[in-house]
Amino acid sequence: MKEELDKKVTELVGRLQQERDELRVRAHLLKAELRDEWDEVEAKWDHIEPRLEHLAKGTKDSADDIGAAVSQVGEEIAHAYRRIRDSLK
Repeated sequence: MKEELDKKVTELVGRLQQERDELRVRAHLLKAELRDEWDEVEAKWDHIEPRLEHLAKGTKDSADDIGAAVSQVGEEIAHAYRRIRDSLK
């Protein structure tokens, strides 16, 4: 169970980092109304990234509770990144 959670967290962090990096390159194109959303998502990312890295390194907490929380926050961030990316098209 722990190895599965570690793998999911690692994959989630990788996907989010890639999406974030791609958007950061295009950040200069962000419309003013998207800047607030970008700043909000960045704050969430800055808050959760160290926790995800800690989790991936082998925390002993409940895998189910952590997995659910990570999934929820990760999906929130991913959804926000998709909205921002779609708005840039």
